[in-house]
Amino acid sequence: MADKIRVLLTEEEVDKRINEVAEQINKDYAGKSVHLICILKGGVFFTCELAKRLNMPVSMDFMSVSSYGAGTVSSGVVRIIKDLDEPLEGKNVLIVEDIIDSGRTLAYLIEVLKQRGPKDIHLCTLLDKPERRVKKQVKVDYTCFTIPDEFVVGYGLDYDQKYRNLPYIGVVEQDQEETQE
Repeated sequence: MADKIRVLLTEEEVDKRINEVAEQINKDYAGKSVHLICILKGGVFFTCELAKRLNMPVSMDFMSVSSYGAGTVSSGVVRIIKDLDEPLEGKNVLIVEDIIDSGRTLAYLIEVLKQRGPKDIHLCTLLDKPERRVKKQVKVDYTCFTIPDEFVVGYGLDYDQKYRNLPYIGVVEQDQEETQE
């Protein structure tokens, strides 16, 4: 049976909010360049949309990290699957994420990247679930939306590698008949 997806944030709402966050980043980085680090795979849609709206010199790199455990629960053990291609020394780094919940992966990642000598490191996310935060030291500088603790898909976020291409943010809802069996 097909999954039912309830729209949480429309394409228009997402687009409008990315514009607002990009305006703030443009003000904060005026006269500087910024090096975006896209966290794959989910962050790629948001990173591309954000980058198009930035008016300073932008360079970009990609990382893929995994915090694996049993099932859907993060173990807190972080593995770098794909590391950066470019050095970070002296750069204004902006990590771009699709969603932040526990903060475990980002807490680890920020510590690793700080050791590479960037001028500064800031964090930008499309979605934030602060009620799930375990690592309170993870400070999000730019947040598009704070959302409730629901399983979301779309705009890069997936469910079993499906739904990344949805132009909106949705919640996967179980069919009532399926959940009662």
